[in-house]
Amino acid sequence: MAEASRGLSEAALLRLCLWLAALLLAIGLALPLAMLLVRAFLSADDEFVGLRHFAAYAATPALLVSAWNSAWTAALTTVIVVPVAFLFAYGLTRSRMPGRPVFRAIMLVPILAPSLLPALSLIYLLGNQGLLRFLMPDGFTVYGPVGIVMAQVIHTFPHAAIILSVALGMADARLFEAAETLKAGRLRIFRDVTLPAARYGLVSATVVVFTLVMTDFGIPKVIGGQFPVLATDVYKQVIGQQNFSMGAVVALVLLLPALFSFFAERWAQRRQAGAFSGRAVLYVPKPRLARDLPLFLICAAVALVLLGIVAMALWGSLIRFWPYNMSLTLANYSFANFDAEGWGSLATSLSMAGLAALFGTPVVFLTAYLLERSGQGGVAPGFLRVAAIAPLAVPGLVLGLAYILFFNHPANPLGFLYGTLAILVLNCVIHFYTVAHLTAVTAIRQLDPEFEAVGASLRVPRRITFARVVVPISLPAILEIAVYLFVNAMTTVSAVVFLYGPGSKPASVAVVQMDEAGQIAAAAAMACVILGITASVKIVQIGVVRAMTRKAGWRAGR
Repeated sequence: MAEASRGLSEAALLRLCLWLAALLLAIGLALPLAMLLVRAFLSADDEFVGLRHFAAYAATPALLVSAWNSAWTAALTTVIVVPVAFLFAYGLTRSRMPGRPVFRAIMLVPILAPSLLPALSLIYLLGNQGLLRFLMPDGFTVYGPVGIVMAQVIHTFPHAAIILSVALGMADARLFEAAETLKAGRLRIFRDVTLPAARYGLVSATVVVFTLVMTDFGIPKVIGGQFPVLATDVYKQVIGQQNFSMGAVVALVLLLPALFSFFAERWAQRRQAGAFSGRAVLYVPKPRLARDLPLFLICAAVALVLLGIVAMALWGSLIRFWPYNMSLTLANYSFANFDAEGWGSLATSLSMAGLAALFGTPVVFLTAYLLERSGQGGVAPGFLRVAAIAPLAVPGLVLGLAYILFFNHPANPLGFLYGTLAILVLNCVIHFYTVAHLTAVTAIRQLDPEFEAVGASLRVPRRITFARVVVPISLPAILEIAVYLFVNAMTTVSAVVFLYGPGSKPASVAVVQMDEAGQIAAAAAMACVILGITASVKIVQIGVVRAMTRKAGWRAGR
C-alpha cells in the first residue's frame, strides 16, 4: 500500500512539474503572442476594426519599402555568408591545415559580442570620419544598406559556420572510400558525396542567416541611417508614435519570414533523416598541400577580419576624440558621463543574464527530462513539445512587443512585472528557450534508459536517480545551457529594448542609446566590456568541461 502511495505521489509530482512548465510557457509565450494577434485587429479604443490596419499597412508605401529592404538585404547577406562559412567550415573539418583550434575559437568571437559591435567598428573604419573612408567609392556611404550588409555578414558568419562545421563533421568515411575505389575525381566526390551529405546544414545555415538579418534591430539602428527596415519600423511605431495596433501589424509581418524559415528548416530536417547509419565511420582527412594551403589562407583572411573588427572597436573606445584627438584614454569607460545609469546598466545585464542562467537552466533541463523520460501524455506534455520549439520562430522584437501588450493590459494581474528585472529575465529565458531545450534533449537521449529501470528495480525514487545519476552525467550539457542563456542575455538588444524600466536598463540597450546620442566611443567601450565578460565566461566553461573530461578519463583509467 505504501509503495502504491509512493508511486502515486511521484506520478502526481511529475504531472505537477509538467503543468508548471506549461504555465510558464503559456505566460511567457503563448498568451503574449495571442494578445499581439488580437491587438492587430483592434483600434486604439479596443474596438474591433477587422483588417483595417492591414489595409492601411498595404496602402503605406514607406512600410512596404521597409519590408522590401529587409528582404533584399537579408538575401544578399545570406548569399555572401553561406559560401564563405562553408569554405571556413570545410577548412576546419575536411583539411589538415595548421591552426584549426585557433580558427575555431576566433570564429565564435562575434557571437560573444552585441550585434552592434561590428556596426560601430565599421563606422570607425568607413564612416564619414573613418580611418579607411578613402576606400569607399564616390557616392557610397556606410550609413545605409552597404553598412547593414557588411555588419550583418560579420554578425551572422559564426552562426552559419557552426552549423556547417557540424554538418561537414558528420561525414561517413566509407562513402569517400567507395568513391575513390570507383576512380571518381575530387570534384566529382565533392559534388556527389560532400554536398548531398551537407545539404541539411546548408539549408539550416541559409535559413538561420536570412532570419537573423530580417529580425535584427541593433545593426540597422546603429548604421542604417535613413534606410528603413521592418525591425526599425516596429520600434518607430511603438516607441516613436505609440501606435501599438500598427506596431502589432508590422510585428506580424516581421514574424512571417521567421515562420517560413522555421518550417523550411523543419522540412529539410525531415528530408535529411536517415541519411546516416549507426555503422558510419568518421572521416579523417589526409594532409594535402593543394587543398590545405588555400583553405588556410581563406580561414586566415576571415579570422583577420573578425579580429580586426573587434580590435577596431577596442581602439576606438580608447581614443579621446575621434578623429581630432587620437590620444589614448580610459575616459570613455566612465559611463556615468554618457548615460544616466552609468555602470549600473552593466550591473543590470549581469543580474539579468545570471538570473536567466540560474532560473532557466534547471527549468529547461528538468522539463526536457520529463518530456523524454516520464512517459506522460495529455494536454500539458503536448503543449510543451510545441511551445518548446516555437520560440525559435519568434523574433525578439515581436516577443518584446507582445510582452508590452500582454503585461500592460489592465486586466492582467501580472502587470506589476512590467519594467522590472523579472520580466527581462522571463523574456530572455523564453526567447532563447528552444536551443537550450534541444541541447538538453540531445544530452538526455544519449543516456541509457536502463538507469531509470535499475533505479526502479531497486525501489529508488526517480527524483533520486535524476539527482544522483542523470544530473552528474549531464553536467557538461547543463553548463552549456547555462552559458548559452547567459551569453545571449548579455548581448541581446531586440528582445529587451521594449521592456526595461527606470533602474533596469541593460547594457546592450545603453549601447544603442549612447550611439543615438553621438557618444560612439562610449558605446564601443560598453560593447567591448560586454564582449570581455562573455568571452571570460566562455573560457571558464571550456576549462571546466576539459577538467571534468580529464577527471572522468582518470577515473575510467583506474
